[in-house]
Amino acid sequence: MFPIQRPRRLRSHPQLRRMVQENALATHDLIYPLFAVPGEGFAKEVKSMPGVFQLSVDKIVEDAKEVYDLGIPAIILFGIPSDKDVDATGAWHDHGIVQVAATAVKEAVPDLIVIVDTCLCEYTSHGHCGYLEIGDLTGRVLNDPTLELLKKTAVSQVKAGADIIAPSGMMDGFVQAIRAGLDEAGYQDIPILSYAAKYASSYYGPFRDAAESTPQFGDRRTYQMNPANGREALKEIELDIAEGADMLMVKPALAYMDIIWRVKQATNLPIAAYNVSGEYSMIKAAALNGWVDEQRVVMETLVGFKRAGADLILTYHAKDAARWLA
Repeated sequence: MFPIQRPRRLRSHPQLRRMVQENALATHDLIYPLFAVPGEGFAKEVKSMPGVFQLSVDKIVEDAKEVYDLGIPAIILFGIPSDKDVDATGAWHDHGIVQVAATAVKEAVPDLIVIVDTCLCEYTSHGHCGYLEIGDLTGRVLNDPTLELLKKTAVSQVKAGADIIAPSGMMDGFVQAIRAGLDEAGYQDIPILSYAAKYASSYYGPFRDAAESTPQFGDRRTYQMNPANGREALKEIELDIAEGADMLMVKPALAYMDIIWRVKQATNLPIAAYNVSGEYSMIKAAALNGWVDEQRVVMETLVGFKRAGADLILTYHAKDAARWLA
């Protein structure tokens, strides 16, 4: 007790504070999201996400080189096709936008890890993550038929050069279906980073501007998780592990640090936290208005994810964070 115990003793010197620091953020913890669109020489800033762009494949390659030079080990690719349909053809076609981008990045920067988002919402004309019952305007996706599309999509993405598959549609059995599809195609060594606990969150708004994936009707609450539920996340990760997931993701991150912690305690698998678009845009807006110190708030937030148990962090702040860490 005081005065014998004085915690401030270990805060008295910068070097001493670093020596006893419990958690540290490193550049190799980071994954940078990129949005690929058709065309050439195209870069369009996402209005609701300052500093984030929709990029043509040649520009994606330039950004990928920059990411690699900064020491960031991985990107995750999202695609915006020129045409959308009910069969999400652009998701699984051999010449789909993500497939073309993955091939180009691997040819230009072979040591950069290319993760691909394996979902259908960017490619369906209705904006939902799979097949819908004809005439159903509630957004209730038909689970089992959608698994076949996800399997085809994953195989085509790996064939194009993807190093890691990241299924995000929250379909029951999607990890098992994708694992089976990859194994049957001879891709037994490709890891699956499952969006295991993905919530139906209001923090996704700016992403839907970037990916042009806003549902045309209904919402995604019939397949994404209820933000009020915590135990359900543990059920979801248990199922994904049993189905063959190699890594697990919690999305969003900022309002779900308790979920990151609970998932970390429940498994020995690597845990990724997705610092989503709304979280990014709130900090950006506040910083642009001079209300917060952007660097300090970003770094505190990212270290918070590490403290909660995240091994990997998907964040639109990745390039800035890498520069600040350097």
